[in-house]
Amino acid sequence: MKYIILIALLLSGCSTTVPVTAKFPEVPNNIMVKCVQLQSLSDDAKLSDVSKTIAINYSTYYECAVKTDAWIEWYKIQKNIFESVK
Repeated sequence: MKYIILIALLLSGCSTTVPVTAKFPEVPNNIMVKCVQLQSLSDDAKLSDVSKTIAINYSTYYECAVKTDAWIEWYKIQKNIFESVK
């Protein structure tokens, strides 16, 4: 009889009536980094330097834009999935 009461007390102590809600994690600060600064030209730049700088800046910009857009899309999809499971 003592064991039954002890087990009943132990099991009832583990129950909770407070609903536990999980929140979707916020974006960590180490992920929120800015894109690399684009290159600039000097005042005495040659035409070949201009074309090289333009090519480098285009590739740098579009690489950063693709990564950022893909990450934002992934985050929004994961957040929607998380919120729809509730």
